[in-house]
Amino acid sequence: MCRNILRNVRSSKEERAAGRKQEQMTDRIPIQCIIPPHMLKELAQKGSPKQRDLALKTLMVSERIRGRREAFAEVYVAPAVGVKCIKVYDAKHGQGLPGDEVQEPGNSNDQAVKEAYDGANATYDMYLDVFERNSIDDRGMCILSSVHFGENYDNAFWDGRQMVYGDGDGELFNRFTISMDIIGHELTHGVTEYEAGLVYYNQPGALNEHMSDVFGSLVKQRILNQTADEADWLIGEGIFTSKVNGKALRSMKEPGTAYNDPVLGKDPQPGHMKDYVRLSPWEDNGGVHINSGIPNRAFCITAMEIGGYAWEKAGRIWYIALRDRLRYNSSFQDAANKTYQIAGAMFGEGSKEHEAVKKGWADVGITIKKK
Repeated sequence: MCRNILRNVRSSKEERAAGRKQEQMTDRIPIQCIIPPHMLKELAQKGSPKQRDLALKTLMVSERIRGRREAFAEVYVAPAVGVKCIKVYDAKHGQGLPGDEVQEPGNSNDQAVKEAYDGANATYDMYLDVFERNSIDDRGMCILSSVHFGENYDNAFWDGRQMVYGDGDGELFNRFTISMDIIGHELTHGVTEYEAGLVYYNQPGALNEHMSDVFGSLVKQRILNQTADEADWLIGEGIFTSKVNGKALRSMKEPGTAYNDPVLGKDPQPGHMKDYVRLSPWEDNGGVHINSGIPNRAFCITAMEIGGYAWEKAGRIWYIALRDRLRYNSSFQDAANKTYQIAGAMFGEGSKEHEAVKKGWADVGITIKKK
């Protein structure tokens, strides 16, 4: 299995842990929200009075949660229990977390509860069955989700302890449990924290978002039994109501084409390094939700070049990179080099898979640098 193939080249856990500790001394990893700040800011500027008010409230609530996480991030960790543990809580439109535990969430008549439960199960099962990973922390961590968070809250996020889902405003955004890939995306932020610890700024932060998009998409593709060619490669399909001119939050296959709406603006993602967007750390943490389109497209191209089910080969390559090879400050170039090395070790130098990784990165303007 892939877990043992590269054990001899696994980077030092001590070195990577030291890197994370060094980063945490200066900046806490912020909560990772599925709706990027640039979209909420567009809404706050161009929406109706009601929409502007909801956007501002969503932004303010997110900031309060960030502060809460900074205070308690090192205090609380969901306990490992030895068997699959998935729990869903009802926040009942308040902001206290986790809320009231829902009994038998898999049989609930509440759509949000059942979707959160089913999505967490699908994500857990993919990581276990495909990548031999035992939950988020690889030690059986209980996966906690809270639904009905806040009043008309237009977001979903991983806060370092659990998943949190808003119901959306019903005008532009639907409930945030509706999209299976969003659930997989947000839970993968937890996996990244326990592994590479990619700092949430600039290129490492964009890689953080990219990894969540990759494995979120793979969760959906696996549930739908889709090959790479059959998949739509959309992230957040179904999140928008019919009032929005858009099909999803992002397109991994065609970055920049997911939406073009008079209120929410146009999808700003680039798909090539020549269009890389340079932003200040105060703008989307240096563009983490924007520039992730570049490695997203690289993965999509790689998976389609290999063919078949994307989680079987391309997904394994990327998972090993996340688990073993990337560090907290890795760049796009680092990701390209590492995934290429891993593909060569797994499938052989010059193999179809090896060349597919090379082409994927080359097509977005990144040339593999061999040692």
